[in-house]
Amino acid sequence: MGMSPALSPRPNPPGSNAPANAAKARPLVHLLNHKTVPSPSLASTATTPGGPDEGLAEEMNDVVKNQFVFGSRLGEGTYATVYRGHYRDDPSKLVAIKKMKKNAEWQDGINLDSLREMKYLAELHHPHVINLIAVFTTKDENINLVLEHLPRGELQDLWQDKSIAYGGADVKAWANMICQAVWWIHENFVLHRDIKSNNILIAADNSLKLADFGLARSFANPEADMTYNVITRFYRPPELFLGSSHYGGCVDMWSVGCVIAELACREFFIFSETDLQHLVRICDVFGVPTEAEWPGISKLRFWQEQLENSPPKRPQPMSWWRNKMPLIGDAGIDLVKGLLAMDPAKRLDAKQALAHHYWTTAPKPQKRENLPGKGGKAAEKAMGEQLKRVGPEADEEKMSKIARKLDFGAMR
Repeated sequence: MGMSPALSPRPNPPGSNAPANAAKARPLVHLLNHKTVPSPSLASTATTPGGPDEGLAEEMNDVVKNQFVFGSRLGEGTYATVYRGHYRDDPSKLVAIKKMKKNAEWQDGINLDSLREMKYLAELHHPHVINLIAVFTTKDENINLVLEHLPRGELQDLWQDKSIAYGGADVKAWANMICQAVWWIHENFVLHRDIKSNNILIAADNSLKLADFGLARSFANPEADMTYNVITRFYRPPELFLGSSHYGGCVDMWSVGCVIAELACREFFIFSETDLQHLVRICDVFGVPTEAEWPGISKLRFWQEQLENSPPKRPQPMSWWRNKMPLIGDAGIDLVKGLLAMDPAKRLDAKQALAHHYWTTAPKPQKRENLPGKGGKAAEKAMGEQLKRVGPEADEEKMSKIARKLDFGAMR
């Protein structure tokens, strides 16, 4: 039997300096820690309640659970509470423990987005994807995810904090780490479907980690229908606003382009209060697409009501981009525009993004140890606030509050 694609070792991405096979997807049994304790979740699926192996499964679960100590609470949401924790035998080795809340109204007592997150974090392991260390249950039957401790907060908090100065080399380093993470999950046939600045966390060593896989799914059969109501509005590509139900990694790449643009201009790149308004904002930047420019657009389900009768608009000239993103230069702008191509068929995929000439133009990416960032209790609390979320929880409310503070006339 062949190895599952999600567990197969892959070559290093273009532009990566990682050693060969440094990023291997590993099944959960190998993610637990240096003692390589079998996963309680895997053990429990092989047993029947009350069966002869139930006691062994509980014993295995206790071995894993007893390796960790709960500390202070970092954040609490509808589906989970996040605690600061540490290894019992080494209190200096910190972790984040995400306690998933059980609810009888959900199948098996667990929210579907929580199940997705566990599934994909168990399958994916990469230096720039948040690391799932262990899974165990407690007496109240709650499932606990032990995740790596990422004390420097969210990427969004970093670019919004004007007291932190950074330059083009820093943006290039961050952008490269994001592209490597997305390349890896796509190589393993996984779509994230909610990439955004506050789903990217910063580790103690300044490396970026892609988190929150609550909306992730495996690549679909080309004929299979998929939901278009995914991805936070500010990062959602135009084809989803137009109702496309067939898509691949191109939707994540649009989100990556928005995140890099945010880093470059230190503000939300495209913002809005409603979905319809957001599509208008996209067209303000890129022009109203036509069938000649985007073959098949007129067949999308919302094309007629949203764009067919829109007056023509020309895309913004290069001078607009240079004025908005001086930090990344023409090469960086070319990368961002390639990631934000309106026609998903023309959009750069992750491999093409990592092969772009932006990475080899001056300046060189900043060394990780020299990257600026936030720290302290506030940043750690931001990590807890991010990890407590599952999928789009409270996202629209948060974005609408942000949108009301923005000057939409400035986008014209």
